[in-house]
Amino acid sequence: MADRTENPPTDPSQLPTLFGHPTGLYTLFFAEMWERFSFYGMRALLIYYMIKGFLQYQDPTAYSIYGAYGGLVYMMPFFGGMIADRLIGARRAVVLGGVLMALGHLLMGVENQYAFFCALGLLICGNGFFKPNISTIVGTLYPKGSVKRDGGFTIFYMGINLGAAMAPLVCGYIGETYGWHYGFGLATIGMVIGLAVFVAPVRLTQVLILSGALVIGIGMYFLSSNPYLLGINALIGTALIVSGCAAVLALSRGGLPHWAGAPAVPARLKYAWMVYLGVVVAVPVLAWLVYANARYNLVSEDFINRLRASEGDLQNIAATFLNEISTPAGLILMTTLFGAFVFLFITAVRSTRIVRHRMYVVLILTFFSLLFWAFFEQAGSSINNFTDRNIDRVRESRVVEAADVGSTIDIVLTQEQLGYANGDQLYTLDVLTRARDAQREAADVAGEGEEVSLDVVIPWTVSEDDIGMGIADSGSEIPGSIFQSVNPSYILLLGLVFTALWAFLARFRLEPSTPVKFAFGLIQLGLGFVALWYGAQNANERGMVFVGWLLLGYLLHTTGELCLSPVGLSMVTKLSPRRLVSTVMGAWFLATAASSFVAAIIAQFTGVGHGGNGEQTIPVPAETVHVYGDVFKIVAYLAVGCGVVCLLLAPLLKYWMHIGQDAED
Repeated sequence: MADRTENPPTDPSQLPTLFGHPTGLYTLFFAEMWERFSFYGMRALLIYYMIKGFLQYQDPTAYSIYGAYGGLVYMMPFFGGMIADRLIGARRAVVLGGVLMALGHLLMGVENQYAFFCALGLLICGNGFFKPNISTIVGTLYPKGSVKRDGGFTIFYMGINLGAAMAPLVCGYIGETYGWHYGFGLATIGMVIGLAVFVAPVRLTQVLILSGALVIGIGMYFLSSNPYLLGINALIGTALIVSGCAAVLALSRGGLPHWAGAPAVPARLKYAWMVYLGVVVAVPVLAWLVYANARYNLVSEDFINRLRASEGDLQNIAATFLNEISTPAGLILMTTLFGAFVFLFITAVRSTRIVRHRMYVVLILTFFSLLFWAFFEQAGSSINNFTDRNIDRVRESRVVEAADVGSTIDIVLTQEQLGYANGDQLYTLDVLTRARDAQREAADVAGEGEEVSLDVVIPWTVSEDDIGMGIADSGSEIPGSIFQSVNPSYILLLGLVFTALWAFLARFRLEPSTPVKFAFGLIQLGLGFVALWYGAQNANERGMVFVGWLLLGYLLHTTGELCLSPVGLSMVTKLSPRRLVSTVMGAWFLATAASSFVAAIIAQFTGVGHGGNGEQTIPVPAETVHVYGDVFKIVAYLAVGCGVVCLLLAPLLKYWMHIGQDAED
């Protein structure tokens, strides 16, 4: 992990570079990429695992767990940042976080309820140490005032999204096709590789990066026979291999400098045992908080009915919404968020004028970031289920015609059969899931040398009601979790385009200020939800939506994200006092924690499942499509409205940034 050169420089401006950026950035790129591979691999499967796996939770319970997990997983970086600042340093914090997360992903493969919640506790705690501190180390590689800092964070952000794009394509596909534990197992391997990249010597790091890139990158070409999946797999696999080669070249000039992420006061390392003891206590507490949130009636059926009866009365929705934040996880999260913002506000008030104004900007834009992610994070919950239940993901080979009526044909059971009945059996998503689980179990117990297909092939007696029903070949249905890769894939395609765009506009002094970029991000996010709502409004008679509307929605969400997220990370490191940069970075993620919690409550408005405890029933697509569409319309209004408010505040916020001026920390 340390630079192999003699007397390595401590001045960031003297570090070796590749393409104008410090070579240590490429180590951090791959460490974060593999960590995000594991994180998003698990996330792609989490909602489906809870609803369709052995837990058999209803939609509201699954969303409640997802919200508590998402909230706490982004709350802990606030504490992880402070611990790194004051005790163990960012580098040791990253290593500790990586170990905890690897253990959590490994435990996710155990089909036991207590193991499940303990795994979430490990992941929450591990992310708290890993996430803020690796981002902070990126900032230390650039001299103060460097114009390349934003570009460096964008490259780092592309590493995040390369891992996030691979994760659903690999972990999601394997998990949904062959079994949940296989998907979680791959996530574990990804975390171990990421940790090894970070701690290994330069030469070994080069070997790990290149071998991992080649194995996964080449393997993605053969992972699926579906032509659409093959295309996206080839794109991501190629990007991984190219990135790996660039990283190996960069590291031949030097690795991560020895001083990056070192503790501010080395003498305080004698208290590191207190940190490790705190972890032992924190993991079961965090696991219990998520479990308690699942048991608590977060959003009652009466609440949902009142929401739907409000007919867009946003004041009534907001008042009811605030009254419902009363779960253990919710109370802790909101109390921590309030305390952190009060602490930072008091710090700002007591600071010099320029520092005070800059801290105001950070706090205000962090609030708008909270709103952005509360809407954006529907991707892992309500949009994920919308994709699974209402997006047409099947490439048909033909449709049932009038000449087929009265005959019996063998068909591969796919999403195309949802809403149709074969005799007395009406096919809903839960019926389809149980049939696939039974087929997978049959394949698992097949004798040696006996090959059992994972396709569910059934005889279908065709009636007049079946005319127009699609019939698909083997492998023609794209798993719903795969679409979690769309957003990060767009980022890989557009990330450098946006970087070049900002540089081009800056050359003519036309680059928008950071607050304006935030406003553009929120407005584009809202337009993305407009696309999803419009798609739901134009669904076919079965309630299935053309996949193009989902892809357009994700595209607008992505362009909005590129206006806000990498710029936001850079803003935190640029405007925060050096003595508090990790703490403020933790507060940034703490706001994301609150947004994840809020996002889960919004998602609960789309709850459509009935039953539970092994009797989960998902209505046919025609009954669910407008439930999702109505919520997406409200989110669109809110996102665009917040963007307009941010745009109006932009001139004042730009003035408070005091661009080009020095200030004493």
